[in-house]
Amino acid sequence: MEKKKLALFINYTFIIVLGLMFILPFLYTLYTSFVPMRDVNKWVSISNWSFDNYIMYFTNDAYNVPRWLFNTTIMTGVVIIGNLIVNPLVAFALAKLNFRGKKVIFWIVLATMMVPYHMILIPVYVNMAELGWLNSFKALTIPFLYQSLYIFMLRQFFVTVPNEFMEAARMDGMSKMGSFWKIVYPLARSPLITMSILAFAGTWNSYLIPSTLANTPKMYVLVVGLNSVKDAVFENTPLIMAGVVLSTLPILIFFFMFQKQYIEGISSSGIKG
Repeated sequence: MEKKKLALFINYTFIIVLGLMFILPFLYTLYTSFVPMRDVNKWVSISNWSFDNYIMYFTNDAYNVPRWLFNTTIMTGVVIIGNLIVNPLVAFALAKLNFRGKKVIFWIVLATMMVPYHMILIPVYVNMAELGWLNSFKALTIPFLYQSLYIFMLRQFFVTVPNEFMEAARMDGMSKMGSFWKIVYPLARSPLITMSILAFAGTWNSYLIPSTLANTPKMYVLVVGLNSVKDAVFENTPLIMAGVVLSTLPILIFFFMFQKQYIEGISSSGIKG
């Protein structure tokens, strides 16, 4: 019993120390965002904290944060909705339908997972330019309505769904698409939420792709806009830290809202079949 208590104590101590290692940089960022420049790297009481750095982002005409937030919200929302529709359909076809070339398509999906998106960014840019979509929401959303990783993840889950569910639905006169949307799709709630969290974090924090496909100030997303602020006021550490908090906070809120489903989705999307 004593050995078990000691092992438990060591485990919890290790987890707490590891957690502090990860959270301390964010706490430092949060603290610095509330203090004036003269108090950076100094401890001041909470009574001396202020929201001045945040207010400056929303009141200074040079920092069009409301527009950047709007652009980022639209881009992220459309990408997530597209991934919630396209990826499950492809994954379901690869898991449950029989058609010629199915294995070839599956291996192509796996192969594209191994190619960094940066390598195909130039062809994407050329395509967007030829279509006249640069500096528009079309360029920021349409090429990213599906992701190979999420297709693979959902396919692994759909393989575990018993075929008897769909056979029972077919006996009740339901089509394959009907059985997918009404039976199989709701069963994938946890993997879909996991995918949504990953897509949210990846899209909201994306810098290289939005800065390449939409490089006018009006179409800046939040990360690109805040980076332009950093270049202009690189000596104002509290203002920069406030920008970091603004870009990070939505991801943290989104994750903590769905962390239980995220863990379930990871565990239910193991490599099978």
